[in-house]
Amino acid sequence: MNTVWRWFVRVMLIGFGAIAVALPASAQTSCQRGDLDARYCDEDGDLVADQPKDPKTWQDPATLIFSYTPVEDPSVYENVFADFMAHLSKVTGKRVRWYPAESYAAQVEAMRSGRLHIAGVATGPTPYAVNLAGFVPIIAMARADGSIGYKLALITYRDSPIKSVQDLKGKRVAHVAPSSNSGDLAPRALFKAMGIEPGKDYEVLYSGKHDNSIMGVVNKDYDAAPIANTVMERMQARGMFKPDALRIVYESAPFPRTAFGVAHDLPPDLKAKIKEAFLTFDFKKSKLATEFKDVERFAEVSYRDAWRDVRTIQQASGVRYNQESLSKLGKKKGK
Repeated sequence: MNTVWRWFVRVMLIGFGAIAVALPASAQTSCQRGDLDARYCDEDGDLVADQPKDPKTWQDPATLIFSYTPVEDPSVYENVFADFMAHLSKVTGKRVRWYPAESYAAQVEAMRSGRLHIAGVATGPTPYAVNLAGFVPIIAMARADGSIGYKLALITYRDSPIKSVQDLKGKRVAHVAPSSNSGDLAPRALFKAMGIEPGKDYEVLYSGKHDNSIMGVVNKDYDAAPIANTVMERMQARGMFKPDALRIVYESAPFPRTAFGVAHDLPPDLKAKIKEAFLTFDFKKSKLATEFKDVERFAEVSYRDAWRDVRTIQQASGVRYNQESLSKLGKKKGK
């Protein structure tokens, strides 16, 4: 081999080595991943990112960052979750700090970049977080009967002429955000099946958050709004509007509520302690019980099973779990 050829081969090998280092480990080799981003694998078929095989790539932070879905102003929930965060710190032996996410996209991006370790992610954005950020749902809030659902509720103000979904024609209707299940994707699919197509038969106005939609209807800024019934119930319990200020025109079958989960690349023993913290938390004696009055405890949940209908609605709506979709999601705040 002559000198020039040896030099060429050496340069090429160095170049390929640099490329291999630059790529995420899971993107270097072929693996089963379904809808997951190229940096993740799903060899066991549970639809969430597998534990990375190389322990050197695992995160083991001294401080765990926790966030709850921004269905309302994040500051509302920092105090509500204070008891749980203290319990989480005690069980894991680590400091726990609150991350006030202002949008769903911000939550997903924070976990994708390794800046968020534990999160409660709203129903609609959960598949985005799973597929783009390696989010692994493990827990949901459960009622006494074990159910974890909430309903899409179409609301209008007390003396509104709207009596049915069909009466939305020609109206100004507040949707929450493009990634919201109850606030956008589900009504687009379900209302269309009833003969009313959002954006065509009525004007869609994005409010950004469920509380914005709800108070907008209370104040008659919007004619109606599809929202999560549990958010409305909590706001009413806090006295944010009178019980008879709103009417429910339509309710869907139940959907799974917020998914609590972890970053896929935390060490297995830490993941186990985090799950233990959820399952051993005394929900009934906490601030959470005051806010989530219909909830009795945290319970284990399966993303593959519980989110099946949500994924079906999103896929039927043309949702694709990619960076382009996430960047568009980032333009809208809230659920």
